[in-house]
Amino acid sequence: MNKRSDPQRVDSWPEPVVALLRAVHDALDIPLPGLTDEDEHAYTKLLDSRAADARIILACVLDAGHEAGGATASLRACTARHPVTYTPWIGHGGER
Repeated sequence: MNKRSDPQRVDSWPEPVVALLRAVHDALDIPLPGLTDEDEHAYTKLLDSRAADARIILACVLDAGHEAGGATASLRACTARHPVTYTPWIGHGGER
């Protein structure tokens, strides 16, 4: 079977749906915090805030029929308003 026609593959999904999924991923994919209590607290607060934004946006699409393109733009705007402000953890060799 041609992988482009396989409905289970992301590359066969409508682009607005893929863009929304990428926006949710990007909103929640934040770096681990540094070792201080302040960094841990800021990380938790940011992740909670972004997860709430993503849940609300997804509910608007799934329950209220909002279109995916507008939802993606809204989620990306929410994410931009809540940037990483803590010091990310850096492992051995400088990886984050």
